[in-house]
Amino acid sequence: MRQLIALCLAVSATGAQAQTMPCASRAQVLDMLSQAEQTRRAVGHAGQAVMETFANAETGAWTITVSLPDGRMCLLANGQDFTARDEVFPTSGRAI
Repeated sequence: MRQLIALCLAVSATGAQAQTMPCASRAQVLDMLSQAEQTRRAVGHAGQAVMETFANAETGAWTITVSLPDGRMCLLANGQDFTARDEVFPTSGRAI
């Protein structure tokens, strides 16, 4: 994971979004995630951007990224103790 963050910081592009997030080419970030044995667990679209969650089932390490239309992939967050869940939350007014 340290390698992934170091790569993204070293290859950070310019621009408003890149100034606040470590970014690199999508191929470079996917290569580092693969080396960390993290696989894609979730994906969602937000306009032209793609948000993805990657995780390593053995170690619990996880990374959330956003891919931009210009080919950059940026790190939003990363951490430990990933657990996949498929839960339905109570409706408003009911106790959790």
